[in-house]
Amino acid sequence: MTGIALGVAALIIVLSVMNGFQKEVRDRMIAVLSHIEILSATGDSIEDYEKVKKVALDTHDVLGAAPFVIAQVLLARGEEMRGALVRGIDPAQEEGVTDVVSKLKPSIQAQLISGSYNVVLGVELARALGVEPGDVLTLVAPEGQVTPAGVVPRLKQLHLIATIDTGHYDFDSSLALISIGDAQKIFRLSGPMGMRLKLRDPQQARQIADELQNLLPPQLYVRDWTRQNKTWFSAVQIEKRMMFIILTLIVAVAAFNLVSTLVMTVTDKRADIAILRTMGASSRSILLIFMVQGALIGVGGTLIGAIAGLGIAFNLDVIVPGIEHLLGMSFLPKDIYLISKMPSDPQSTDIVPILLISLFMSLCATLYPSWRASKVQPAQALRYE
Repeated sequence: MTGIALGVAALIIVLSVMNGFQKEVRDRMIAVLSHIEILSATGDSIEDYEKVKKVALDTHDVLGAAPFVIAQVLLARGEEMRGALVRGIDPAQEEGVTDVVSKLKPSIQAQLISGSYNVVLGVELARALGVEPGDVLTLVAPEGQVTPAGVVPRLKQLHLIATIDTGHYDFDSSLALISIGDAQKIFRLSGPMGMRLKLRDPQQARQIADELQNLLPPQLYVRDWTRQNKTWFSAVQIEKRMMFIILTLIVAVAAFNLVSTLVMTVTDKRADIAILRTMGASSRSILLIFMVQGALIGVGGTLIGAIAGLGIAFNLDVIVPGIEHLLGMSFLPKDIYLISKMPSDPQSTDIVPILLISLFMSLCATLYPSWRASKVQPAQALRYE
């Protein structure tokens, strides 16, 4: 029973922690990416932007929309040069679809206006370039300018006004925010290149994206946050699946111990079984006695493990700091990991299969010992009694 309980508890705790990490990273991604993006397939401005916006806002569960321009550029400061993803935004509208603008002070947001050519860099990108607020950067646009001397790159000076820490390294090392008006001038666009949408339920993003794709013209394409990070989420799901299989072996070992325990019990109780048979007990009755005994052990161990596992999973935010204080160490140092607290997110879609598998293994473990008990012959068992 203890073995089954430990296996079930370990499964619940580990999968809950993995769900917690996945949720933390997913939330940080969504805060920067937005739930759904509508873009021009040609990379140009969206024609009839207001009409497209109306179609999007009329779609069920869409709460807000904001325009944007996005492009890959080079940012240079002295001898340092880094690739960056420039995103032109309207801070007033962007705040309604992502959380990235909320990380900036209102005074910084007010400076992201058309004609200012101010820029906000990800904290890691600023560190790589060796720049601080107040410094001037040079933006090198990918499309060159044709002159009598040939094609020369288009350059523009930007003023760094702040850095932003999104909590996600990929974005902090590549993101550059400027005013959407400035972006349109730099990249020679007549309007927004795309539109960001916020949904009531981010989990419905793929379904709503497919619905919008059918409603919008073919020159526009729709992508949701799950498709933008498909590789990462697939890797997490594979890792989670493998952990489930590996930890299920703990329950399997406990079930095997249940088999050996019942076999020993049958061997020890051969005389008692024989006496019951001589008093009229049927083979089926003997079979049910040992199946019930094994099932009770399985049910008891599963329930104890579920209660212990859920109790620990729901209180990891208290238990882990206590262990860290006791051992004088930190499991997730702040200077190394983005997440300094052990996250936990128990989900019924994980817990229910764990309980069912544990009960199934426990029941299967009783079959052989119970069958063996039902085949005990009274005459042979009592011959030497």
